[in-house]
Amino acid sequence: MNPTIKDIAQRANVSYATVSRALNNKPFVKEATRRRVLSLAKELNYTPNALARGLVKKETRTLGLIIPDITNPFYPEVAQGIQEGAGDSGFSVFLCNTNWDHDQELHYLNLLEEKRVDGIILAPIENQVDVVEPHIRNRIPVVYLDKAPRKTRNSYVMIDNVRGGFLATRHLIEQGYDTIGFIGAAEDSLTIDDRLKGYRMAMEQNRLKVHDDFVRFGNYRQVTGYTIIQSMIGSGRYPRAVFAENDLIALGVMQGAREAGLKVPEDIAVIGFDDIPFASFPEVQLSTIRQPKHQMGRTAVEIILQQIKAGNGGPTAASVKRVLLEPELVVRRSSRSR
Repeated sequence: MNPTIKDIAQRANVSYATVSRALNNKPFVKEATRRRVLSLAKELNYTPNALARGLVKKETRTLGLIIPDITNPFYPEVAQGIQEGAGDSGFSVFLCNTNWDHDQELHYLNLLEEKRVDGIILAPIENQVDVVEPHIRNRIPVVYLDKAPRKTRNSYVMIDNVRGGFLATRHLIEQGYDTIGFIGAAEDSLTIDDRLKGYRMAMEQNRLKVHDDFVRFGNYRQVTGYTIIQSMIGSGRYPRAVFAENDLIALGVMQGAREAGLKVPEDIAVIGFDDIPFASFPEVQLSTIRQPKHQMGRTAVEIILQQIKAGNGGPTAASVKRVLLEPELVVRRSSRSR
């Protein structure tokens, strides 16, 4: 059984309050008493109860991080930035993976509140305010990551998705492709809408037709790209280039095309979004839009720690930050026409 302040107080023959003041280097404790208390604490191998201390101070120095898919290589790099930023400020991070399950997301929101975390960083599944935000208590600061519900009152850190979609599509156009498809996830998402908007902007600026049957949706996983491109090829009508909403979908497109006997990029060019580690592998060489994932995580931590320090609980006009990071085009073999 772990020793407590009560055990130290009994051995030192002083009050609980005196032990607490000595352990926390507070005034009004005789130096000899302080030394005796610290010596006994070391002898008994005493460690403070972080939760109990947090209840007294009304802080636990912990953050909650909720992500939708730990198997997507995008999120571990973001999480690393969050963990490093939190650790630099003496905070720990509870990592929760929802696996794209809305009920799990709500469960973790409630659980983290019960754990009395000081703030929550959330990469949401849904992008509707009325789905997510009724379950967020105003006393806990929240920063959205990667995506944000429409018309949210909370802070967020995202990439400029319109710009990213535009850069990806313009690159394909500059490579000489004029029939270009888009494959993304089906949910009502500001992220998807913005990347699709960037795609349409680039097509319209270059007077290229957007074929409705070349704009397809599934989910965020590799199987989406695989099944959709196989279906297109099987029908005998498919685009000569594809902008996939994320790198996993793009990898699925490449796999599906090659299994159908097509060469990438000779027969069909592919570009993704995120720049996950697999994208640069020699056998993959996927062109993509790079997100500054590590920076995204650290920026989210900076914002939430500022809100915790301000002590306002929920969002205020002064505390809310909306950060759009700049995307970067990374060109590899999968999209080169020459």
